[in-house]
Amino acid sequence: MLKVAVIGMGNIGNIHAPVYQADPLAELVAVCDILPERADRAAARYGVRAYYSVEEMLKQEQLDAVSICTAGVENGGDHFEPTMQCLEAGLHVLGEKPISNNIEQARQMVAKAEEKGVYYGINLNHRFVPPAARAKQWVEEGRLGDLLLINMTMWINNPNDTSPWFHIRALHPHSLDIMRYFCGDVVRVHAFFNRAPGRVCYSNVQVNLQFANGVVGHLTGSYDANPRHNLERCEVMGTKGRFVLNNLYEELTFYPRDSDELTVIRNSIMGGLSGFNATFTNRIHRWLEQITAGVPRDQIEASGRDGLAVQEIIEAAIRSFHSGCAEEVPVG
Repeated sequence: MLKVAVIGMGNIGNIHAPVYQADPLAELVAVCDILPERADRAAARYGVRAYYSVEEMLKQEQLDAVSICTAGVENGGDHFEPTMQCLEAGLHVLGEKPISNNIEQARQMVAKAEEKGVYYGINLNHRFVPPAARAKQWVEEGRLGDLLLINMTMWINNPNDTSPWFHIRALHPHSLDIMRYFCGDVVRVHAFFNRAPGRVCYSNVQVNLQFANGVVGHLTGSYDANPRHNLERCEVMGTKGRFVLNNLYEELTFYPRDSDELTVIRNSIMGGLSGFNATFTNRIHRWLEQITAGVPRDQIEASGRDGLAVQEIIEAAIRSFHSGCAEEVPVG
């Protein structure tokens, strides 16, 4: 059983903590937050010890792994320091997305995990749903044939206007990770942004993507939409057919190219996902499973390298908007 702590006890930290408490592979032993009242409140709720600094927690506790649930600028500005402290201490780290809103710091975190030989994952939880796993199986089995294109839409209503790039840096690690999950590395992007009237944030984006395997793709994103109608849609097409994954886990449909017989998989009311927060349960359990099994570090699903890869795409998209040209995406 892995001894675990959660750092950052805001909304997301209070989603991670009870998941660890309920998982037979983990023992939640501590929580940490720089705001003492928040740490104390969480400690009382979960019956664990409270700390107000990562340094003090690392001195006092014998930990195996941590969740970094801090936020900061663009929801990633406060990840770097606690992540580096915990990696340096030899702990396995599950970070929240985005890995960082600072690409140089993101690169340093991934390099530090490699240096220390520990597991580093990112909570890219949208891929941890049964319909996505089934769609991935179809791709790997060749049911779609040779992949040709992917279209991805993700839009919500978020009035956050704290920075121009908040929308793409904070939301679209999820959508771009799903695109990479099905189609692999992205090598070039061409992006366009606009702001809704009165906004500071570039709240709408269209990105064209070229993948290393020749697939072409498109991302549509917005912070100005009504998600009750449709939050997320992913469509992948190949030479033998295409699938459409609607609203993350609600419905997966396969459309064969040469037949009218569809395959439709819906989220079951008996044993299916109970709601969005169940994606955290699935993701964290898989993280614990892989650490416990001692899988090779390059097999960690939604790894730090995956988190870095989507931020590289995002930064290339921002460069493309400024340059007006297609921009190369570092792949490594």
